[in-house]
Amino acid sequence: MKIKGVIFDFGGTLDTAGCHWGMMLWRAYQIHQVPVSEPQFREAYVFGERTLGHNPIIQAHDTFRKMLDVKIKIEMEYLRDKGIWTCDEQLCRQKNDAILDDLYGQVVSTTRKSREVLLTLKDTLPLVLVSNFYGNMSVVLEEFGMNGIFSQIIESAVVGIRKPDSRIFQMGVEAMGLQPEEVLVVGDSLEKDIAPAQHIGCKTAWLEGEGWAPVRDASIVPDWTIHTIKEVKATL
Repeated sequence: MKIKGVIFDFGGTLDTAGCHWGMMLWRAYQIHQVPVSEPQFREAYVFGERTLGHNPIIQAHDTFRKMLDVKIKIEMEYLRDKGIWTCDEQLCRQKNDAILDDLYGQVVSTTRKSREVLLTLKDTLPLVLVSNFYGNMSVVLEEFGMNGIFSQIIESAVVGIRKPDSRIFQMGVEAMGLQPEEVLVVGDSLEKDIAPAQHIGCKTAWLEGEGWAPVRDASIVPDWTIHTIKEVKATL
């Protein structure tokens, strides 16, 4: 059946071109010589994600840059509090700012490219965004010039449902007034995007990049595997 609408993920898809945010941050920690091991960083990263997921730290008016700054601060404070990294306040702030500037610059560049593709798709198909986010998605889209591209934004903090719950994708399908088999879901996570979308009958395009898990789940098979957002056009 012909694809009549597309659902996009944001984090790890439109902002990093398929690279998991854990890996984005870990690479930046290495480049800017934060003296921690990968297992130690992973521990701090998981702590940071859980902290932000369980507490209303990110506000609806916060920009992506502000959100990223908060994430890095939480991770670094964890590393310091646990005695994993010993540094004074000034050095910690310097490293934080260097990593923030580096990663934010990459995101600006990547979202600019994503925006170009989305604008061409928007001319022919309805686009919906489905994301596990903090309630500030509208501000973030405006920050990167993507406001007005999506007919609907379905954000976990707003609707109270998080991926991999397939109901959040069902909401995206219903927002377009289509049947699941008429909708293509594009995301970087096999477990959080592809599997739940397939569960309700959507077509799927997995943006393969540098993942967080050491081994891919071979039981989840997307309809298409792509390596850039531009390749979405070839699936339609």
